[in-house]
Amino acid sequence: MQQVLHPVEAETEVRKSRFIALVIPVTDRQEAQRHLAQIRQRFPDARHVCAVLLTSSDSMLDDDGEPSGTAAKPMYNVLRHKDIGNVLAVVVRYFGGIKLGAGGLVRAYSQALGEALLKAELVEVVPRVDIRVSCPPARESRLRHLCRQADIPAGNPQYEADSVILTLTLEAAQCDSQLAGLYSAMSGELTRLAPSPP
Repeated sequence: MQQVLHPVEAETEVRKSRFIALVIPVTDRQEAQRHLAQIRQRFPDARHVCAVLLTSSDSMLDDDGEPSGTAAKPMYNVLRHKDIGNVLAVVVRYFGGIKLGAGGLVRAYSQALGEALLKAELVEVVPRVDIRVSCPPARESRLRHLCRQADIPAGNPQYEADSVILTLTLEAAQCDSQLAGLYSAMSGELTRLAPSPP
């Protein structure tokens, strides 16, 4: 999956209707709703403010008064085709007096979003998992050194009488091999723990 690095905006005109597309990186619905409210304030006289939210845990499609399936669904399809997530895509429409018909609307909303995405800087999202491990207190600095070398974030230390527990953030696809490498470099003085209860 890819995500947009910075917000982008583009404007297109189709048969006298103005379409302003905005693409904003977001992590959840709450953040998306804040951005959407700001966009509605910025364009108070727009006829339609259509939106699509896509995150790993949530999604939303809003045609905002356009015929069902003619605005948000084509925008959603553009995002899915390009494998873009963690994003709020909004297309603001100012009606130009000429009706576009269902097919025309689908093309116009797809085109508007496509124009904005041409300006977007996309980055690959690498799925990661948090794994809890423990080691003897005397070996903590060695483990942290190995994690720095392998570019593995190690946080949330918990100190107990005979062990230090750390949460390592590993690439999901490399998780087992990275853990095996750490285990070997630690001469076996590393234990993977069960996930902490929510």
